[in-house]
Amino acid sequence: MKEAVVECVPNFSEGRDARRVEAIVAAMRVEGVRLLDWSKDADHNRSVVTIAGAPAAVLESAVRGVGKAVELIDLTSQEGSHPRIGAADVIPFVPLSGIKLEQCVMLARQAGLEIWRRFGLPVYFYESAASRPDRANLDDVRRGQFEGLRDAVRKEAARRPDLGGPGLHPTAGACAVGARKFLVAYNVYFDSADVAVVRAIAREVRTAFGGLHGVKALGVLAHGRAQLTLNITDFEATPVSQVYSTVSRLALKHKTAPVEGEVVGLIPEAACERESEWMRQLNEFDDETKILERRLESPLSWPGEGNGTDTKLVNV
Repeated sequence: MKEAVVECVPNFSEGRDARRVEAIVAAMRVEGVRLLDWSKDADHNRSVVTIAGAPAAVLESAVRGVGKAVELIDLTSQEGSHPRIGAADVIPFVPLSGIKLEQCVMLARQAGLEIWRRFGLPVYFYESAASRPDRANLDDVRRGQFEGLRDAVRKEAARRPDLGGPGLHPTAGACAVGARKFLVAYNVYFDSADVAVVRAIAREVRTAFGGLHGVKALGVLAHGRAQLTLNITDFEATPVSQVYSTVSRLALKHKTAPVEGEVVGLIPEAACERESEWMRQLNEFDDETKILERRLESPLSWPGEGNGTDTKLVNV
């Protein structure tokens, strides 16, 4: 029987204090878990960790990371351009090999129970792990962000957590735990700082507004430029090249153009389109560090063992 390997991509609401981010990652070190990527972004004030390994070990690693985030991050004084409801904002489990999405749903449910039991942090289940149809979409779960949700749970029973509550944790908010297929996180920078234009493009490509299948998009100002942050949740049905061509066409209508791109976190070989324009525009793309299959063979050292960090952002 093929060894089960699951990926988990926790997103934490801290991207400015390198020591805090490193402490969270270090807390996730568990035997049998490979560290594939970790990153931070100051504008979004968010960090992302990618781990993989045996299901039980990966679950424990993710839960420990949540605990350290609860300890170190206070959302009442945290701000950034990325939506968030929790110090440990989202914890998605992704099947890689020898395991099905349905089994990752069970992992997500187990992780949620441990997070509530150990840390008193309320949990929402999303994507394939959602216990209600209105919580399958992460954007719906995060509506209003920490501040809005903190008020909503007091007034609306429909907004209360799946586990814990009814109120949120006073400083760490809540955690969204889910199961999903592999997601390609792709950021596009434009020759403009006009965020309104990029937000208009984001609205047109988003699945939720009748755009492309399996595409989530957000327009923000990042590193002094207008940035379109994209999550492509089904790259087989909607290749990145199709997303790029659509974005380019819409940008032309708004008298701007994409000038640079970045893949954030890892990408499977199957999603790479070597001769495409979007890949030619990528900044600092290295096969050894960005291709999932290669990183699985040569994982990173955990903090304290000599490897540095990236400084990009994954939106999950």
